[in-house]
Amino acid sequence: MQMSAAQLRKSRLAPNHNHCPLVRYFLMPYWRLSGFYFFYFAALGALVPYWSVYLRSTGFDETDIGKLMALLMLSRIVAPYLWGWIADNRGQRMLVVRLAALLAAVTYVGVFFSTNFWWLALVMLIFSFFWNATLPQLEAATMSHLGGEATRYARVRLWGSVGFIVAVIGLGLLFDRVETWWLLPVVLMLLVGIWVSSLLVPERELETHVEHPGSFLKVIMRPEVFAFLATCLLMQASHGPYYTFYTIYLSDHGYSKTLIGMLWALGVVCEIGVFIYLQNVRTRISLRQILLGSFALATGRWLLIGYFPDNLGILVLAQVLHAATFGAYHATAVEMVHKFFRGPHQIRGQAIYGSISFGVGGALGSYYSGYTWKYISPEFTFTIAALLAFSAIIVAWRWVRPETG
Repeated sequence: MQMSAAQLRKSRLAPNHNHCPLVRYFLMPYWRLSGFYFFYFAALGALVPYWSVYLRSTGFDETDIGKLMALLMLSRIVAPYLWGWIADNRGQRMLVVRLAALLAAVTYVGVFFSTNFWWLALVMLIFSFFWNATLPQLEAATMSHLGGEATRYARVRLWGSVGFIVAVIGLGLLFDRVETWWLLPVVLMLLVGIWVSSLLVPERELETHVEHPGSFLKVIMRPEVFAFLATCLLMQASHGPYYTFYTIYLSDHGYSKTLIGMLWALGVVCEIGVFIYLQNVRTRISLRQILLGSFALATGRWLLIGYFPDNLGILVLAQVLHAATFGAYHATAVEMVHKFFRGPHQIRGQAIYGSISFGVGGALGSYYSGYTWKYISPEFTFTIAALLAFSAIIVAWRWVRPETG
């Protein structure tokens, strides 16, 4: 007897106890979705901490490194919208994910052919345009597969953090023994892993809506929403020196790549803890208070890293603060976006959040840090980062009202 399409989709969401555990493992979308997150964030864990180290090994100075790192963020401004529009019009979101993942892997191959600045800039811009298109579409497909249940989403997303940890620690151990050139084939293998994982995730029908750009713009221009997005931009811009030069900074102060990788991993482990326990805190603290606390702790974190690089205990404390400066901040920001952008505007609301914060803010952060790092000092660069986070406190305190969280 054949199953109907609805019954088949339902069977993918719930475990089938008639199958042996191994069969259930491969039939459940949970594992196939988790595989995608694992490879995607493993690639992120390879590129963010170590791409700047590879660039330095090829002879680039700090300003060029800042520019090339900024290109990884720049395409996040437009890629989610364009690819989201294509997916909405075709009604096949996973097809778009598979195509973008394949093109990301293919275009990335260009890094093997030359270390010329303009060639790498072109390759990274095209590659990141495809790479940054995959996650937003997969996020929407994941929520559709899992029925929008937040607890089940957290269990899937957890494997992304695991992938990041495996990558930063594994590559740290590797680069203490071999040249950083080996980053190139490792990232390529991870990109192929993303593509293969996307082939295993079944398509899922998504509910379509008629959107009204005028009213969406009106939501953005509300003072509390505009201020909220401004704080997100400031927060991500403050992360620029950390994402671009943290590994280089600690290497220059004598730390091994293995230890640096473990410090990166420590921050992500603390981030996982926040994802798990934040809901318990939310019963006593508002979103606005969590946001303000995250900005305040980010201000202190950048000063600790900038002025105490030789004190391992302080660096460990600074990495523990990643639980607040990314974990609590990001979880809170996503929930606030959900509150601000209702109904048909929710997908576009998440897109504008990603574009403004990780796109514009991330690109600006990498760009300015390259110049200040080279022409002034690392300490001054982290001071600017702290001032940006402190500016976010002022904006949020004045315009992001208590009733919004």
